[in-house]
Amino acid sequence: MKEFLAKDIITFGSHQITVFQVVATVVAILLTYAFTKLIRKAIVERGNVTELEKGRRQSVFQLAQYGIWVVVILLALEGLGFQITLLLAGSAALLVGIGLGLQEVFKDFVSGVILLFDGTIRVSDIIEVDGVVGRVKEIRLRASEIETRDGIVMIIPNSAFITGHVVNWTHNRKLTRFNVVVGVAYGSDVRKVERVLIECAKNHPDVVKTPEPFVFFSDFADSQLTFTLHFFSRSVFAIEFLRSDLRFAINQAFIENNITIPFPQRDVYIKEQK
Repeated sequence: MKEFLAKDIITFGSHQITVFQVVATVVAILLTYAFTKLIRKAIVERGNVTELEKGRRQSVFQLAQYGIWVVVILLALEGLGFQITLLLAGSAALLVGIGLGLQEVFKDFVSGVILLFDGTIRVSDIIEVDGVVGRVKEIRLRASEIETRDGIVMIIPNSAFITGHVVNWTHNRKLTRFNVVVGVAYGSDVRKVERVLIECAKNHPDVVKTPEPFVFFSDFADSQLTFTLHFFSRSVFAIEFLRSDLRFAINQAFIENNITIPFPQRDVYIKEQK
């Protein structure tokens, strides 16, 4: 057995790689893989936690996982007989050339490290990028996965989060205020409109009771009196469904209370030519 393990299987120049070195490297990689799985269960999947807390733990796990794999790979190369310092020094010119050709990729990698350490965007956060709203599913070193409200998964380079304009709807972990705009006909009882709108909001289970919803008399428009119903909710990701429910309820309540929703009207005058 000792003779078999000491047998050379790869030889280049004066350097040989033995069976034992290859077996030790494979075992080290398998053990590292199993170890990272145990860490994931201990950090991410332990206990009954919220999605937000799970997102924080996922970020911590990814940082630990990347660090562990870097150390293991370096030790594995050392175990195979490669001198890391000499390899890095000898390949400096090559790395510079590769770096010039892969600037955007390295920029994404650096941005990924910043995201994982900075914590301004975490897994399970609801963010808006270029007008698209989605939930952060995973933050990796080069790119992150965002699931939109339509169930579509977008792969976004991490540099877009660092250099672009990003709205994090759940960063402060507080309630978020939303609104629904509606118009009524001139001559309507504006206080009655206010009461009906607030009642519709209070009756929806996803609208929080405190702070209470409120109404602004927004504008005297061309064909309508414009009102804006403001309300607070924790259902950030599904807010469009909530808004739709409120519009259904408002329309029904207006019908029951004889409040008219107008449509644009234009007066046309025809001048006869003599």
